[in-house]
Amino acid sequence: PRIDMAGFREVFAKAKHIAIITGAGVSAESGVPTFRGAGGFWRKWQAQELATPEAFARNPSRVWEFYHYRREVMLSKHPNPAHIAIAECERRLSKQGRSVVVITQNIDELHRKAGTKHLLEIHGSLFKTRCTNCGNVAANYKSPICPALAGKGAPDPETEDATIPVEDLPQCEEDGCNGLLRPHVVWFGETLDPDILTEVEKELEICDLCLVVGTSSVVYPAAMFAPQVSARGVPVAEFNMEATPATNRFRFHFPGPCGTTLPPALARHQTEIIS
Repeated sequence: PRIDMAGFREVFAKAKHIAIITGAGVSAESGVPTFRGAGGFWRKWQAQELATPEAFARNPSRVWEFYHYRREVMLSKHPNPAHIAIAECERRLSKQGRSVVVITQNIDELHRKAGTKHLLEIHGSLFKTRCTNCGNVAANYKSPICPALAGKGAPDPETEDATIPVEDLPQCEEDGCNGLLRPHVVWFGETLDPDILTEVEKELEICDLCLVVGTSSVVYPAAMFAPQVSARGVPVAEFNMEATPATNRFRFHFPGPCGTTLPPALARHQTEIIS
């Protein structure tokens, strides 16, 4: 792949349907903890040990403490120049009859905060809940999400578990349900929502330019999205701190922080017709 911004800009100027696949790297510059790699612990656990249906069945209080901590952290975070460049590009191109879709593995809603409208959150959202009883999915921005979690969730390894009784954890507010709520996120060992996957596949089939931004290209099935696009001859540009297992399949590679590399890549091209 080439570090060729002029070449990328030429392709970008002509693209009608742009798909942007984003991962944790795009949010890292907003100060969002990734829980991957060294130091990715909450108390004594790695995310992979807490973000599972089994962990929730075994200890819903501990898992809710972990997610409450993450929600509270996210409420203080803001979109960075990469999120803003993507949202601004979508807004500008839509006026020219061109489309931008963001397919994100992130659950932090920073794309939404930045103003992105056409957003497919394949791993769900920290700010949605799903009832384990009736299945209802609802947006939820309460802080704290329930009174029993107020002041809980400290990540320090010495912190004792709060052991909150199930009936005091977040409960469904649908009429007469009162089921235990869980975070509406895709946990390890769970499959992605088939409806969202179908939408993703449709977008990847029509895109004529694909950007891969801040993702390690190791989490499946998202790791296969861009290589599939590349395999049908569509230009793919990777914006990432370093090369990934998929880099060699792409036409362009721009190393460095996305907040630095993405804004000039997505800025208005001199050939764009602005109505």
